[in-house]
Amino acid sequence: MNGASREALASARERLDALTDNTAVDAALLAEELAAVTALLDREVSLRRVLTDPSQAGEAKAELAGRLLGSQVGGETVDLVSGMVRSRWSRSRDLTDALEELAYSADLTAAQRTGDLDDVEDELFRFGRIVASSSELRSALTDARADATAKAGLLRSLLGGRANPVTERLVVRLVAQPRGRSLEAGLDALTKLAANRRGRMVAVVTSAVPISDSQRERLGAALAGIYGRQVHLNLDVDPEVLGGMQVRIGDEVINGTIADRLEEATRRMAG
Repeated sequence: MNGASREALASARERLDALTDNTAVDAALLAEELAAVTALLDREVSLRRVLTDPSQAGEAKAELAGRLLGSQVGGETVDLVSGMVRSRWSRSRDLTDALEELAYSADLTAAQRTGDLDDVEDELFRFGRIVASSSELRSALTDARADATAKAGLLRSLLGGRANPVTERLVVRLVAQPRGRSLEAGLDALTKLAANRRGRMVAVVTSAVPISDSQRERLGAALAGIYGRQVHLNLDVDPEVLGGMQVRIGDEVINGTIADRLEEATRRMAG
């Protein structure tokens, strides 16, 4: 997002945080309702365009949203969506992208309230590793011809009782409503969103063998010193790295593996 949409999303995030600071608000229900509104506006493109039309008064758009949603969702959701349509959006799709992010954030808030946010973050990463290692599972979950209900059922059979309920809800929603995004990109975005709730970065650490707790603590402290903020480590094991480790933070990669050094040496010899 850029321009007006970025400002509108920042305001919406602030309103969501203010709303969910009140523990009387059911964050999980709020997430479900925001996801339903996202799906509605994805289907009803003309309605989405009306609600983001810059030539229409913000209050008129808010009143329209209230009339349409008032009997379908709770008051907190209506107030939040009404505030969002009062804002100016650079593209109509930006509104639904923002609603989707708020839905995910509300579910993560529910996990944070119960002290389960770390578990959810780790489970999202682990599920991504499972999908990456199984082409059959990935195909089943991303097949556009497959019924969304069937895919949701498959996920519940895999995750039910094994993962936190918030993790299950997030993954089911991501698979059922991919919105043109790959499963890998969606899981990565969810992991980063979970980390951002604690004001920390995410590092994917790949090593030839599992690292010890003391190594994990030292690495976390070193990265926190480099980046000036807490860094959450997602650990992966890949024997092909041939020793050492690779650390990926966003688009930045820190390579310290034997395989990487061998590859570099090969390139230099070829040159």
